[in-house]
Amino acid sequence: MTIQWAAVASFLYAEIGLILIFCLPFISPQRWHKIFSFSVWTKIASFWNKAFLTIIILLVVLFLDAVREVKKYSSINVVEKNSASRPAAYEQAQMRLFRSQRNLYISGFSLFFWLVLRRLVTLITQLAKEITNKGVLKIQAENTNKAAKKFMEENERLKLVLKNNDNTEEHVLETENKKLVEDKERLKTELKKASDALFKAQNDVMTMKIQSERLSKEYDRLLKEHSELQEKYRKK
Repeated sequence: MTIQWAAVASFLYAEIGLILIFCLPFISPQRWHKIFSFSVWTKIASFWNKAFLTIIILLVVLFLDAVREVKKYSSINVVEKNSASRPAAYEQAQMRLFRSQRNLYISGFSLFFWLVLRRLVTLITQLAKEITNKGVLKIQAENTNKAAKKFMEENERLKLVLKNNDNTEEHVLETENKKLVEDKERLKTELKKASDALFKAQNDVMTMKIQSERLSKEYDRLLKEHSELQEKYRKK
């Protein structure tokens, strides 16, 4: 195995190991999220996408090269198989075909697991965030329920207070209404007395006016008689 394919095989084994570690049930997504949140990952985040695309390109190139090798040695294998006079060449062609097929599987699975690994990390991060948000929402819901329960209790207490106040106000209003009715009756009585007094005063004024007119007429008559008597006395 050449160096490049040994490196690809080592990369494949590393991918399988990382995937198995990510699948361990006793490591929670929140713990992985904390690990992914380390400052070292933040520093290399700008190079991560470039490295990811670079590795994909390399694996695709190696995969296509392995496909080409498989096709090449498959055709050679058919020719050597038909030639029964060269068994060593046939065995060598079989060995090369086996190596090219091995390289094809190594590069293909490396490419596949690399994509799976990237997707797995993304899903773990999203799951950790959703679990965290769920916890926050749960706490907010509990706080909201407590606040709603407190408001309901306060509302019931206010209703009782208002009900008691309504009863007290009804009693006060009833007392005030009773007092107002009594004042109304008293004022009606006083108004009637005042009306009677006014009517009587008006009658007295009319009587006095009539008497005054009579006295005035009587005074005029007496004054006239007095004047006539004086004239008669002077003539004598």
